[in-house]
Amino acid sequence: MFCAGAIALAQASQAQELNLALPVDCELGETCFIQNYVDADPGDGYQDFNCAALSYDGHKGTDFALANVRDMDRGVAVLATADGTVRAMRDGVAEHLPGEAMRFPEGQDCGNGLAIRHKNSWETQYCHLRKGSLVVAAGDTVKAGQKLGEIGMSGRTEFPHLHLTVRQGGAVVDPFDPSPDATCGAPETEQLWSPPLRYKAGGLLQVGFSFKVPDFDKIKIGTGHSETVDAGQGALVLWAHMFGTRAGDEVRMTILGPDGIFFDNTITLERTQAQAMRAGGRRLHAANTVTGAYTGMVQFLRNGQEIGMLQSETLLEN
Repeated sequence: MFCAGAIALAQASQAQELNLALPVDCELGETCFIQNYVDADPGDGYQDFNCAALSYDGHKGTDFALANVRDMDRGVAVLATADGTVRAMRDGVAEHLPGEAMRFPEGQDCGNGLAIRHKNSWETQYCHLRKGSLVVAAGDTVKAGQKLGEIGMSGRTEFPHLHLTVRQGGAVVDPFDPSPDATCGAPETEQLWSPPLRYKAGGLLQVGFSFKVPDFDKIKIGTGHSETVDAGQGALVLWAHMFGTRAGDEVRMTILGPDGIFFDNTITLERTQAQAMRAGGRRLHAANTVTGAYTGMVQFLRNGQEIGMLQSETLLEN
């Protein structure tokens, strides 16, 4: 019994020998979000460390994502999460937009990226960086917080993000639950993140207006919102882009115009999805067309509690 306890204490102590800083230069929960966590289900299913669905079967890292490609194009730095030495790197893999075919050589699902060795056999791997953005080379010594490159869409990915995998001795470690025998549920050990990162099980990413229900790929690119809508286009539609939706979640959509409430509806979601889009509005006709400024408000509700609220504006013109 003593030996087993000593081993467990040694493993827990060893797991805390690596302190990780945020690996992206963005405001988590504001300008970026965590889409997926390490899969904590050892079987064919999937669960994140909190027993929710923000993962997929066999996922071995943490995905720090941006809401759309336009945010990516502004240049969001990927940062070294701890001091170390670059073991290997790759650049030059082509990128793609949402909805386009993924183009990468066989075995290069990670796209553009690098691996950094740290003390005590720890290693971090960074994937899907923007082509041509890497500013370090193999053999370089880096410090925590140092820029490595930028978030991109290279390799096997459907959205702009950094995939970060943490390993010790070649074994994947979940930085949110670094216990050697971790399964979903309350972590028995502290996070590797310093300071600890807050878990968010879903939320709103973007809201906007259009004259029709927009194509989801356009929203993912960042071109779904119309700052002005012509009454002759036929309709005024408010849309919402969300992540981490669960069956039973509710999306309340309200459009306020010069004459008050133009549209108000609550949609109940039927499926659990990594990302989802919903839209609602009204056709325009002589009796309800009042030109001027319109404000759209979207509330994302789970079990009656608001977990996100965003608003947008447009101008309705003749």
